[in-house]
Amino acid sequence: LTQDVAAMLSHVPEGLLGQRDRALLLVGFAGAFRRSELVALEVEDLEFTEDGMKVLIRRSKTDQEGAGQTVGIARGVKLCPVEALKAWLSAAAVTAGPIFRSVDRHGHLQDGAITPQVVALVVKRYAAAAGLDARKYAGHSLRAGLVTSAAMNNVPEYVIQRQTRHKSTEMLRKYIREVSLFRDNASGRVGL
Repeated sequence: LTQDVAAMLSHVPEGLLGQRDRALLLVGFAGAFRRSELVALEVEDLEFTEDGMKVLIRRSKTDQEGAGQTVGIARGVKLCPVEALKAWLSAAAVTAGPIFRSVDRHGHLQDGAITPQVVALVVKRYAAAAGLDARKYAGHSLRAGLVTSAAMNNVPEYVIQRQTRHKSTEMLRKYIREVSLFRDNASGRVGL
């Protein structure tokens, strides 16, 4: 959830690795990206605008032909994924190629993109640091968390689906079902 991401970010250290992880968590969450989509992003896939940024996903689980899909990520008020990504790109001097790259133990940037497994490890590391049960968190938690947080904030399903790029509302509703269990509950509205 949004508050979980905020708690996780409070444990991100200073330095290059911390800037990468901050951008990774915020962009992954705000874009509702799959791990594979997140690590495949390149600088050339970004377009910064006054309202936020457009992100081109060249290929995904639901777009195997590679037609491409564009996702908009709005600027945040408290936690801004756009500014976090700009800060990472600037600090790392990444101007082309893979966005999310490895940083070695000496703080040196590597050329290649991180793997989907690294996304899962980053999520688990900061979940544990924030006192959350890391066993319940993985790379997919960023995507599922955006859906859940949006549903909790009464964002219409079609708007969530546009962000997540789910082909069907049926699949999207699997994420939302548990949230709706108590949000729109008859027993909570009868004065008990």
